[in-house]
Amino acid sequence: MELEFEYVRREVLQALSYHFIRKPEIRVMLILVNVFALLSAVLFGLGLASPVPFLMGSVLWLSMMSAVWFWMPAAVYRRNRTFTDRFRVRLGPGHVFIETRGGAHSWAWREFSGYYETPAFLHLCLGPRGFFLLPKSAMGGMEGVARARAILAERLPKA
Repeated sequence: MELEFEYVRREVLQALSYHFIRKPEIRVMLILVNVFALLSAVLFGLGLASPVPFLMGSVLWLSMMSAVWFWMPAAVYRRNRTFTDRFRVRLGPGHVFIETRGGAHSWAWREFSGYYETPAFLHLCLGPRGFFLLPKSAMGGMEGVARARAILAERLPKA
């Protein structure tokens, strides 16, 4: 299967948000902040706590959600010029070939730790921090997406 594409900023920012949410440390932090915010709201509602913990929990929750959904993805997007390149990707039987104006690279399927899907992309995971995004819009409709899913499912575990 061969794909040719350029990334769309809005879709990449959404994919980066999903990428951050999948991180265990961020998930744990979000859960703890949510529990603290809910507990402080309940205690404040029952009159057992002052408004300060409730306000603090709310501010903490808003800043965490803003960081995960807006600030962190925007920072990664700004720092990484990769998202402004034009790509040609070929999913071969033994390798994934990626070509840009700056050069070409190939990865053996065994170098990927897995894959997962978000609304606009298929994410190929390269270890705990690295990943490559394959836009569904470049796959030629639902048939192309289904074909790409089949190729990935055959060669990689779900992450």
